[in-house]
Amino acid sequence: MRFVIVTGMSGGGKSTALKMLEDAGFYCVDNLPVTLLEKFAELVTQPGAELTKIALGLDVRSGQSFMELPNILQNLLHKDIEVEVLFLEASERSLIRRYKETRRVHPLSLEGRVEDGVRKEREVLADIRSQATYIIDTTNLLTRELKAELERIFIGNEEYNNLIVSVMSFGYKHGIPADADLVFDVRFLPNPYYIEELKTKTGLDKEVRDYVMQFEEAGQFLDKLEDMIQFLIPYYIKEGKYSLVIAIGCTGGKHRSVTLADGLYKRLKDKGHYGLKLYHRDVTVQGK
Repeated sequence: MRFVIVTGMSGGGKSTALKMLEDAGFYCVDNLPVTLLEKFAELVTQPGAELTKIALGLDVRSGQSFMELPNILQNLLHKDIEVEVLFLEASERSLIRRYKETRRVHPLSLEGRVEDGVRKEREVLADIRSQATYIIDTTNLLTRELKAELERIFIGNEEYNNLIVSVMSFGYKHGIPADADLVFDVRFLPNPYYIEELKTKTGLDKEVRDYVMQFEEAGQFLDKLEDMIQFLIPYYIKEGKYSLVIAIGCTGGKHRSVTLADGLYKRLKDKGHYGLKLYHRDVTVQGK
């Protein structure tokens, strides 16, 4: 029996997660009244029960009764009913943007600003978040990337440390990414932009990658950066960090930074129990 509660911030991706779990063979129920949770769990976990994989979507739409969820989970634990809690969240800026794009009303800001509703909801969810089995920050995740994380947890049954590492290339002329945790400057390397046949290409092209990596210092940089990141990640996990954005920048964000971000991503891939994604912010922007 696998019993999963899907909860978290409104706009964080709960509906998407439930659809993905349903596709993976889970029996899914969205917005079950919290007061019915304990009785429902007792029924579906009885010996001989037909259902073996269940996912329930619970959130602040339940009203005041949602505040009882942490206590109900403790009651289930005392009854030897094992429940996993999947908590989905995102940055305040991202949540506000998503609400404005969909023109939906936040459930806790019916007569106020979305910002107020998001902050109030984060306070309400603090207790249940502290009991979560898995926490996924969807701020920088595409739908397919969220699906990959859920497959790792609920299909592959892999060990999961709640950390998603994002490797990002960017151009300094377009600004340092606001959400970057670690920023590295690779403008010390020769710039392919000044090579006529490479000017219009990017680090996604073999010719540019070969040019950048021909310099010994490029490989040395990746060696040292990989070593430092591998050293830091276990400590970030230990401290409860859920999202780590590593930004690598050059002048225009098209050549050197793309090559090295791609190189770091390939080195980190499949080397730890954490999510990993690659993002080239400024590849399509005109400039060096």
